Amino acid sequence: MTTSSSAELSFNVLFLCTGNSARSVIGESILNRLGRGRFTGYSAGSLPAGEINPHAEALLRKLNYPTAGLRSKSWDEFAGSDGPELHFVFTVCDNAAQEVCPVWPGQPMTAHWGVPDPATVEGSQAEIAAAFWDTYRMLERRIDIFVNLPLASLDRLALQRRLDDIGSTAGADADAAS
Repeated sequence: MTTSSSAELSFNVLFLCTGNSARSVIGESILNRLGRGRFTGYSAGSLPAGEINPHAEALLRKLNYPTAGLRSKSWDEFAGSDGPELHFVFTVCDNAAQEVCPVWPGQPMTAHWGVPDPATVEGSQAEIAAAFWDTYRMLERRIDIFVNLPLASLDRLALQRRLDDIGSTAGADADAAS
């Protein structure tokens, strides 16, 4: 872990999804906003699409997130010694959760926070936009809970349980209510 000040720790978080074009990119963007310097979000995919989904990019712009530096990239950028030290890795799609992931340097904590893929929704522009909004809301709720966990006071096992709970709808709702 790196320190941004003597009293505050800074954590690097990687969001994974197969194509790294929508859910993982949205997660990266939300964490970079909600993390307020305590967390740095990244995203990657096992089979990157090569571009950000235009609906994801439009949603992020509408919500005043910076999009200039976003790109679809391979998880290989984070698996070697050249990448940032990762503290947490979250899969946000079921395919990525079932794939054999690289061995991450530093043994970061991992959890699966599956979210339906808005890029597969067919229908009107309003229906597609609604699917992306739903994805955003689910990830924003989970990330908000995550960044507010008392990380310094949780042992590794308790923290792993909390991360797993955040990934389940019931766990995220229960944590949000408390």
